[in-house]
Amino acid sequence: MVIREAKTEDLTELVEIFEAYRKFYRKEANTSVATQFLEERLNKNQSKIYIAINAEHKIKGFVQLYPSYSSTRLSKMWILNDLYIYPESRGQGISKLLIERTKLLAIQTNACGLLLETESDNNIANKLYLSTEFKLENNNFYFWTSDK
Repeated sequence: MVIREAKTEDLTELVEIFEAYRKFYRKEANTSVATQFLEERLNKNQSKIYIAINAEHKIKGFVQLYPSYSSTRLSKMWILNDLYIYPESRGQGISKLLIERTKLLAIQTNACGLLLETESDNNIANKLYLSTEFKLENNNFYFWTSDK
């Protein structure tokens, strides 16, 4: 399995796995908007997307991170926003390889850390993150407002 940064040449296959990820989170498919969204992130360098590619050169997983900043730490940080592995490719350590790559990005960019969220009942993901040295944050509340 090769982990590398996604390029615009990967867009068609990247959109396929991105839409599978969105479906997992109960979102309606919208390939044209998803394509535009990912193309913009790649072209404007607004996120880092790493892909896991198998021996047949097919994408089997991806992770997407967004840059952010911590005022209290006076430092850059990364938000690990999306992580998805196709169901038939799970259990092969791909998620851990992708997470290790995100940790390397944090080190390379002198970031103070990585932040992520997942649903509280996503037991597989919650176990994964704890096994990769993420700590469950207990002393902060999480608030959200949205019109969508």
